Amino acid sequence: MTPTTPDRILRLNAVLDRTGLSRSTLYRKIQAGTFPAQVRIATRCTGWRESAVSEWLRNPMFWSVDAM
Repeated sequence: MTPTTPDRILRLNAVLDRTGLSRSTLYRKIQAGTFPAQVRIATRCTGWRESAVSEWLRNPMFWSVDAM
């Protein structure tokens, strides 16, 4: 039995570093449904699931919210 690794939450700077996107492009893609949306961590704190960002990085041109 293989233990599953927990899904980490990435903060904005980590997502920008991994994707190479600018902040404005990232939020534009979220609004268009071509990048995973943030998850709320606390009242004023959000992040992205590492698995969702990794999935987007595998095929960014054809990723959509509907595909998830």
